[in-house]
Amino acid sequence: MIPYSKQCIGEDDITAVLDVLRSNWLTQGPKVKEFEDSIATYCGATYAVAFSSGTAALHAAYYVSGVKTGDEVITSPLTFAATANMIIALGAKPVFADIDIVSGNLDAREVEKKITKKTKAIVAVDYAGFPVDISAFKKLAKKYNLVFIEDAAHSLGASYEKKKVGALADMTMFSFHPVKSITTGEGGMITTDNELFFEKLLLFRSHGITKDKGKLLRKDKATWYHEMQDFGFNYRITDIQAALGVSQVRKLPLFIKKRQIIAHRYQKELKNLKNFIVPKNISGRTSSWHLFALRLIKEKKHLRDVVFAELQKAGVGVQVHYIPVYRHPYYESLGYKKGLCPNAEVFSESEISIPIFPTLAPEEQGMIIITLKALNEKISDILM
Repeated sequence: MIPYSKQCIGEDDITAVLDVLRSNWLTQGPKVKEFEDSIATYCGATYAVAFSSGTAALHAAYYVSGVKTGDEVITSPLTFAATANMIIALGAKPVFADIDIVSGNLDAREVEKKITKKTKAIVAVDYAGFPVDISAFKKLAKKYNLVFIEDAAHSLGASYEKKKVGALADMTMFSFHPVKSITTGEGGMITTDNELFFEKLLLFRSHGITKDKGKLLRKDKATWYHEMQDFGFNYRITDIQAALGVSQVRKLPLFIKKRQIIAHRYQKELKNLKNFIVPKNISGRTSSWHLFALRLIKEKKHLRDVVFAELQKAGVGVQVHYIPVYRHPYYESLGYKKGLCPNAEVFSESEISIPIFPTLAPEEQGMIIITLKALNEKISDILM
């Protein structure tokens, strides 16, 4: 079975991890800062703070944005549940705005319709690796005095108007799960140019505690002294993970290039399939191609699960990204209803993510393309 995605680990990555295992620092050591600096430099951001997961990073970003009980945060329904879950974790309400049906990204026009006096932040998700319309969201955030957070779990390595994702929003979240652009096993990061956010993120990651003598509220204490100055959790990433991250960042440009080559071949060879909608490039934006999200045309979307099963039977690992968050039973129990975001529902009902990862072999991709072409012909005669 060809997986829809997988990590790309080399001997250099393994050596980097082994070096840390032989060192005196397994956690809270120098590799974490090195990893943070490497991501900040790559993205062009001033600050970066690493976390134990992308979910933890989102939690931290929402907290330092001032999100609290009674607030509203507007986000996309076409995302992994964590994007909304961490809003609820702070006692706030996720407000779902609809997507642009072509890109799968949050539609800024739909977001503006949902802004109220309770709105604290906008969290826009870079679906499949294409950056959202960052300029539009920055304008909205400025107009209504909101925090703009870019959920870039999919888009490390992507660009918007020739600038790397990671230094364009108030805060940007990256994920380092094994299927992402680079991996640390599990892990996440927030990049920002805002010094106050940076300082608060550092505290939140480590129980709200600081040992920094220059930041202590009570001066002239013993060298062992430390203070809990804010609320926080143990959301630290280890030096073991960070060492893997440093090694992976060195290969990030190559990983993105290989994903782009694979995506271009899919676009070229699948563009004439009349029963499928093939993702297109977006002017002014370069995708990291975390996903290659095919969709069945409207008249054939009821066959999505049939096509999914046929691809798996042929040895092609596929996935669906995503069930709209508010359609999960937990969110329905909170009162969210079907029909809230029609475009997101149509997109979800017709989407299939096909394999894309840097080590996908040309012959494997060729087999996937042949299988899809055969399926296209097979379903042409079904319920025309």
